Amino acid sequence: MVNGQHEVNLNLNVRGLPVSATLGINEKSNQLLADGKKIYKLGLGQSPFPVPESIVRELQNNAHQKDYLPVRGLPALRDAVAKYYRRTQDLAFLGENILIGPGSKELMFILQLVYYGDLVIPTPSWVSYAPQAHIVGRHVHWLRTSAANKWLLTPEELEKHCQGDPSKPRIVILNYPNNPTGCSYSEQQLQDLAVVARKYHIIMLSDEIYGELNFSGAHRSIACHYPEGTIIASGLSKWAGAGGWRLGTFAFPAELKWLLDAMAVVASETFTATSAPIQYAAVKAFQGGSCLEGYLLQSRRILKSLSDRIWKQLQSAGVSVAQPDGAFYMFPDFEPLRERLSDRGIHNGEELCDRLLQETGVAILPGNCFGRPQEELTARLAFVDFDGAKVLAAAEQVPADQALDDEFLNQYCGKVITAIQLVCDWLK
Repeated sequence: MVNGQHEVNLNLNVRGLPVSATLGINEKSNQLLADGKKIYKLGLGQSPFPVPESIVRELQNNAHQKDYLPVRGLPALRDAVAKYYRRTQDLAFLGENILIGPGSKELMFILQLVYYGDLVIPTPSWVSYAPQAHIVGRHVHWLRTSAANKWLLTPEELEKHCQGDPSKPRIVILNYPNNPTGCSYSEQQLQDLAVVARKYHIIMLSDEIYGELNFSGAHRSIACHYPEGTIIASGLSKWAGAGGWRLGTFAFPAELKWLLDAMAVVASETFTATSAPIQYAAVKAFQGGSCLEGYLLQSRRILKSLSDRIWKQLQSAGVSVAQPDGAFYMFPDFEPLRERLSDRGIHNGEELCDRLLQETGVAILPGNCFGRPQEELTARLAFVDFDGAKVLAAAEQVPADQALDDEFLNQYCGKVITAIQLVCDWLK
């Protein structure tokens, strides 16, 4: 103790590390709401939709499950996840290839802990990939993307990074539909990336947590083209609306069993096992069925209609923004308005988002939280501030061959529409 105070002895990898940006903006928004402010919560990327009723019933039916489950996961759930990938992607996984964890975020952290090598991330990327590497003490290499290419990683950029040290061990994270952009890869783009990944023996961590929210309903995994080196990350948080349930899945190729085994050892000494009732309920989710397919169909339909509307609104205000292919994110670039914003004392994304929150109540996150340069005028918005249960019920009453028009969106997603209009008016 010094002068009656305990000395602060923190691991250097943790010292000064802030709370995750997405959780931070959510807490700040909630505090402002509690203070009586009118806030539009477009910061945290939480699914607005309820957990499907059939899965909720399974959780209720299994609330009595109290025993520790196997570290790697409930065998019935591991089998259900493997069958899900065989059914939806024609990928030859078995139950023994699957690892269950308390959220895919935790599994990603353990992967970085057990694997000896660098982490390679396209920018922009989800806010927690790089901080996790920092905590573990891994080197992070950012790969450039461009707005002209919808912020997607190109095989040329990956090749350029690897050719300088071709034998170096690496994990490359590919996330699509992407957080923060909502953009996704075509079949040809995945094939071309797979060629480079195979050439350099890259371990590809394919974060497909938003796969079922591809607006076309036709998500494809890079594992279809590079099965021997791809780990697929998913879970229940985004496509089943169960973020708070904390259940994640990793699907490994047989060639990477050594990684699965090492992760299971660490899991046995850390989280022990994922919540038993949640795992039993998750079996139902991965088994699919007509009710779940209907839920996903309406979810995609709503999100696509809302995405298209917002995209048009922002473009009409002079903002540059790539049109999303899925999920519930958009990554607007306010660079075309730099001169106008500069006249108002706004020179970067952080200043832009701070002023937006103060002057309009709209909460979004600056691009630098996602690995973009500090001086950029990029930001991420999550168009999720609406009552998902209410809009799902309403969408079911609109024939599938009819669009969810502006009147529908104004009525059921009005808070999001208002928030975007406030941003557009503020820019003028």
